[in-house]
Amino acid sequence: MTASITEVNPIIWKEDRVLLIDQTRLPAEYTVVEICDYQSMANAIKTMIVRGAPAIGVSAAYGLYLGARELQTNDRTEFLNQLENIAEILRSTRPTAVNLFWAITRMMNTARSTIGPVEHLKNVLLETAKIIHAEDLQTCKDIGEHGLKALPQIPDKLRILTHCNAGALATAGYGTAVGVIRSAWSAGRLARVYADETRPRLQGAKLTAWECVQEGIPVTLISDNMAAHCMKQGLIDAVVVGADRITANGDAANKIGTYSLAIVAKAHKIPFFVAAPLSTIDFSLSDGSQIPIEERDPVEVYQVGDTRITPVGVEFYNPAFDVTPAELITGIITEFGTVAPGEIKQYQQKQAV
Repeated sequence: MTASITEVNPIIWKEDRVLLIDQTRLPAEYTVVEICDYQSMANAIKTMIVRGAPAIGVSAAYGLYLGARELQTNDRTEFLNQLENIAEILRSTRPTAVNLFWAITRMMNTARSTIGPVEHLKNVLLETAKIIHAEDLQTCKDIGEHGLKALPQIPDKLRILTHCNAGALATAGYGTAVGVIRSAWSAGRLARVYADETRPRLQGAKLTAWECVQEGIPVTLISDNMAAHCMKQGLIDAVVVGADRITANGDAANKIGTYSLAIVAKAHKIPFFVAAPLSTIDFSLSDGSQIPIEERDPVEVYQVGDTRITPVGVEFYNPAFDVTPAELITGIITEFGTVAPGEIKQYQQKQAV
């Protein structure tokens, strides 16, 4: 099944359930998964049916409501205690993406501060999840506009390199890094996207390239180890990536391979931007050394599809993320504007939870 970009709504609340695009099946198959309970949502997050920090946050918010809906007690204290147990199950799915924790914290704070019977609390939780969903979509559009202003002003159209997927699929729609790219395309300032394939899960090849094709944005896929060569050949004007967690000093965790991309961008004097909503900034962590890095199943490294590509007996290391130091980042693009990494603390008071 094919779809145009206008149909790419990765998360939809429909009547009494959540509809998720199954990103594990793209680009070969466009499939929608129905999520009716919090256990299914936790599994969808863990198995990467839904992925991308903002999308995970929105999904977790709906997941907590689905869990709340299942609770039978009318006792407020017991309800909140059971809801916290559900929240902990959802928190345990992906340790690095801070939007997951931010959304759950916001939902739990709402539950604790809402006065009224349990059924009223459940209704308020659903409305809060819908608000988080709508806010993320608007946030991404704002990031796109601020990113457009931050991109280099050159006589020719821009050639932008991105890594992993920070597009509509990774958010409530539109995207963060790809949102900037999308805004540049709409403004007539983009010549081409260069998309890293992003080993080992190939999100760039499977998801970012797919999104660009749907919208008709010119896209060239390269393997991760071609980025430096492309820069040296003068093919890249800017790098824009997303983030799963940014610390108070501006260090940014993103998909593995982002750090090396930032190093080679600096070596070639190419601006390197991180695009992320304010909810991705973890002001409780002083620097990137404190970010927990998820390690995933080694099968992702030694197997492609059903084919094993390495000899038996080899050992594996499969961190899903790395941390790019603030000094390698030209600017962090948020819904409130673009700032140097060392200046993001000015936005701390704007981060509502």
